Amino acid sequence: MRFSRNINALDLGVSFEFFPPKSEKMEETLWASIERLAPLKPRFVSVTYGAGGSTRERTHNTVSRIVRETSLKPAAHLTCVDASRTEVDDVVRGYWAAGVRHIVALRGDPAGGVGARYQPHTDGYASTPDLIQGIREIGDFDITVSAYPEKHPESPDVPADIAILKRKVEAGATRAITQFFFDNDLFERYVERVRAAGIDIPIIPGIVPVVNFAQTAQFARKTGASVPNWLAQRFEGLENDPATRQLVAAAVAAEQVMDLVDRGYRDFHFYTMNRADLVYAVCHMMGLRADQPVSAEATKAA
Repeated sequence: MRFSRNINALDLGVSFEFFPPKSEKMEETLWASIERLAPLKPRFVSVTYGAGGSTRERTHNTVSRIVRETSLKPAAHLTCVDASRTEVDDVVRGYWAAGVRHIVALRGDPAGGVGARYQPHTDGYASTPDLIQGIREIGDFDITVSAYPEKHPESPDVPADIAILKRKVEAGATRAITQFFFDNDLFERYVERVRAAGIDIPIIPGIVPVVNFAQTAQFARKTGASVPNWLAQRFEGLENDPATRQLVAAAVAAEQVMDLVDRGYRDFHFYTMNRADLVYAVCHMMGLRADQPVSAEATKAA
């Protein structure tokens, strides 16, 4: 990969993804991360939604708190798994009432998790395009959807997967964020195929700093994302060396982003795993600066 040294940070945009906390300690970590990253002025921050809507209440509470206590623009994840149209519509209306104007619309993983067979709810939305149409009937939301450079695990091939993306756009999607990937050539070929299919919404690359290589590789296998041999070699022998592992993770993510910048991409979505330091370091190397930076030590003390 090429490493860019001439970046106009004013041209770059970032967004961050968090997941709702399961415990008081995890909540402290989440809000310390939000406080650390907020000064970078992301375009938006998204909050995930558990399989089968299992985190529905916690997601709503987290998004509502972001609206109340920060100047960030939250994007709430929403799925149509294991819920009736009435239940989903109530969630959408609840977000609108809370001041949320951006939804990440997803079909969602089955309650059994990734790999389990998807079964639409009898009285629910059958697919993401159906969900998008339902959201559009309730309010004028900004709607983000998912995209898969290596196709969704359940899609027969990439053309079929792109056809589904086109249906999402026709239903009213305004942007797409990709599943994480590590091969920029693969991503660029995917974008070319998406454009050739007549899809013109922004396709934002999803970037995941590798906090734990073994866990990331395992998740990649479940979601159909490939893990290059060179990436495995970067982390080889670091299983019991978290300090070096973190340095390598920041370098790998920054290298990937810088190469995408060289190729003309200007917006990036970071899967933070509710950890701020790696993402903050990568953003710093991109040239992004906080007006009043919050140090890692300050957030830990909080």
